Amino acid sequence: MINGAHVVIHSRDAEADRDFLREVLGWSHVDAGHGWLIFRAPPTEVACHPTEGAAAYELLLMCDDIEATTAELGGKGVGFTRPLQDAAWGRVTGFRLPGGAEVGLYEPRHPRA
Repeated sequence: MINGAHVVIHSRDAEADRDFLREVLGWSHVDAGHGWLIFRAPPTEVACHPTEGAAAYELLLMCDDIEATTAELGGKGVGFTRPLQDAAWGRVTGFRLPGGAEVGLYEPRHPRA
């Protein structure tokens, strides 16, 4: 089922945040293309994306087989907030936690750290 997490940090200075994760924390990383670095953080990954808006974050849980995982979660009563979508970086959907926060769920297509 869920075998990892991918945290995205929307940042007003993504390059500085990437430098911090790489240089200060010493996290290993892969380049997913065009300078988009994906960091290894046991047992999660962290990526910094630029934003013009307020700093934010989102939680995406990763799995190897999104159809099997959504079927298993659906069988446990989890309702999904959006249909399964194909994106260049993976297949994604989402669900809402009981407290109201949305969590993404995806099967990545990008290199994993």
